[in-house]
Amino acid sequence: MAIILDADVIIRGEKGTFDLPAWLGSRGDDAFELAAITVAELWHGVERAGATHKARRQQYLQSVLAALPIVPYTEQTAHAHARIWAHLEASGKRIGAYDLIVAATAMERGSQVATFNRRHFDCVSGLKVIEPR
Repeated sequence: MAIILDADVIIRGEKGTFDLPAWLGSRGDDAFELAAITVAELWHGVERAGATHKARRQQYLQSVLAALPIVPYTEQTAHAHARIWAHLEASGKRIGAYDLIVAATAMERGSQVATFNRRHFDCVSGLKVIEPR
């Protein structure tokens, strides 16, 4: 089964607070992917970085992008996005716009989401969420 990595997983890997390569290696035959919106979030972090960190952060991100497939936002993803958004809205729940797109990307593909922010995703009915350890 594919696992969509949330931005916080990649960021903790960069900061050294999480051993991302070891965790990926421990997952056996799982396939890992990034939602296109996550790539935008990560590039935003590069663009916001100060001069002393920007080159290192860019190099790290480029190594991640070279290793992981990027799942585009398609018409099918847009439909899943709208469905989840409407359901959450009707139930009085909200999650961040980018997390909503990550969730829709995973739901549309039948994938899991790996995140350290479970509470951002737990309200999405049917979404399989795992916290890396």
